Amino acid sequence: MDSTWKKNTALFVTGQALSMFGTMVVQYAITWHITLKTQSGTMMTIFTIAGFLPMFFISPFAGVWTDRFNRKYLINAADGAIAFVSILVAILIMLGFDHIGILLVCAVVRSFGQGVQTPAAGAFIPQIVPPEQLTKINGIQSSIQSGITLTAPMISGGLMAFAPLEILFFLDVITAAVGISMVFFLVKSPQEIQSSPEEKGLAYFHDLKEGMEYIKKHRFVLRMMVFSGIFFFFCAPLAFLTPLQVTRDFGNEVWRLSAIEITFSMGMMGGGMLIGMWGGFKNRIYTMTLSCLLCGIFAMGLGLAPRFWLYLVIMAILGISLPLWNAPFMVLLQTKVEAAFMGRVLSVFTMLSSTMMPLGMVVFGPVSDRVSIDMLLIGTGMVISLLAIPLGASKTLREAGRSPVGG
Repeated sequence: MDSTWKKNTALFVTGQALSMFGTMVVQYAITWHITLKTQSGTMMTIFTIAGFLPMFFISPFAGVWTDRFNRKYLINAADGAIAFVSILVAILIMLGFDHIGILLVCAVVRSFGQGVQTPAAGAFIPQIVPPEQLTKINGIQSSIQSGITLTAPMISGGLMAFAPLEILFFLDVITAAVGISMVFFLVKSPQEIQSSPEEKGLAYFHDLKEGMEYIKKHRFVLRMMVFSGIFFFFCAPLAFLTPLQVTRDFGNEVWRLSAIEITFSMGMMGGGMLIGMWGGFKNRIYTMTLSCLLCGIFAMGLGLAPRFWLYLVIMAILGISLPLWNAPFMVLLQTKVEAAFMGRVLSVFTMLSSTMMPLGMVVFGPVSDRVSIDMLLIGTGMVISLLAIPLGASKTLREAGRSPVGG
């Protein structure tokens, strides 16, 4: 790989960051709008399902497309679809169709787009980044994304105070247009995907079956998927019910919702910088085990925090711990999975994340209308902490974590 990889990587990450920024500003606005308007765990469950379940249905096809076609084009097509639906929703709201159902439909389309974009972007990074630089780049990317997550809620909260919801949708469109243009015109891929005519048929389920067989044959991949699925399920209250918890325990002011997102994002930014500079333990599984343990302990802390300032401190530490899971996990897949199967393996991972978290919300969302969210976080945090034991004890995973590159 020649020296142009740095330029390509910088342009790609910047373009994706711009698009992500606009998307997150709108996402926060939608989430807070529904949270403040309904204050219902059931409604948050419906919104979560609308935002994640479509990813499950599109991911099998998206993984095959990622392994067959030009990944850069797929990424731009997904970003463009999200921007297009943002325009439509903004126009509908301006015409007076201000209904939560429209926002749920918007969440569905965004989920379809993300289901295509996520495996395509994850598989595209190893095409332009040398294997020995993947940990560093994933750490840097995590820090940039955390920085966006830090500023997006502040800007979203500020705009919500002075502008109607539909204006924020236009911000999403503008940032997406700039990001798409950068990736399309400036990023060069040295390893374009080449598909023969017969490979461009409609045998999607055959290709998906091959991907599933690949996962079954490689035990470390299968076990990582299983652990990730359990992790995502029990992280559902932490990921989706904390805004509702704050409105119930501390007050329903928008600044409080902004504050938890900002402190969490600051923590994630610090965690991304930490993993980018440190690189984690020599065995990546140990870094993921530490992350799992910290997530569980501090999830319990959120359920026990008596003061809002302490709640924010715990939220920041949680933010630090998550990149310690995400970066090593992604690097393991990017360095250990064969390029021809990368898209399908990442699509299965996307299916897991898009299924297990909504499934968790199906269980925990309605329960949160009858049981304290504090108790839910204490219980699920305990399970996440205990998950660190079999994760760190797995011989298969430890062997995979020790090997930087190879089968």
